[in-house]
Amino acid sequence: MIKISERLTMAASLVTGGGVLADVGTDHGYVPIYLIEKGIIPRAIAMDINPGPLERAKEHIAQYGMGEYIQTRLSDGVSALSFGEADSILIAGMGGGLVMHILEDGEAVCQNARELVLQPQSELARVRRFLYEKGYVTDAEEMVEEEGKFYPMMRVHYDASKGKDFAQSVYFAYGQILLESRHPVLREFLEREQQLYKNILEKLKKQPQTDIIANRIREIKAELEQNEEALTYYR
Repeated sequence: MIKISERLTMAASLVTGGGVLADVGTDHGYVPIYLIEKGIIPRAIAMDINPGPLERAKEHIAQYGMGEYIQTRLSDGVSALSFGEADSILIAGMGGGLVMHILEDGEAVCQNARELVLQPQSELARVRRFLYEKGYVTDAEEMVEEEGKFYPMMRVHYDASKGKDFAQSVYFAYGQILLESRHPVLREFLEREQQLYKNILEKLKKQPQTDIIANRIREIKAELEQNEEALTYYR
């Protein structure tokens, strides 16, 4: 039985069973192997832009006897994925900018899929705002801490008919579902972040007060205010 990291296990848990998975940036091909071993999905397409990782994925697929169930494709984002070919599209372990680029370039394919499971490594607020503005609805959010790092992730689907509700900036920053469910890992993250901001603020106040320092103090105070707003969900 294949073993995968806590981050990937949590991302895999967001994939709805019974459909075909396209794993974008598959790297070692571990998630498709894991989901098929568990009987959660029947088939998968493992894709990567680089030949090296795709070769490693092929080796692992062969090692676990999954050649009949998992195809491999060299692909820039979802460019090698046909319209309607995948029910679920997984994009995990990439920077937020790259995630948005893939969704933009492969808009028709991504919007047509039943769901997208996304685990951006950075720019979470920008990614959430992008999804909101593009008409994606967030169905689930999760967050895991592994080796001192925090990994938020989400499952979304496209719904052109859904009107836009008022969205608070704190939701973009930290995730509405995570906040409203009082997710324990998010609370741990917020408390660490709060302490970090306070430490930075204390150091900045001890420095000569130039315009640059004054602007930085204002920025940190704004971040701290938003952090404290998020923590009110836990009170």
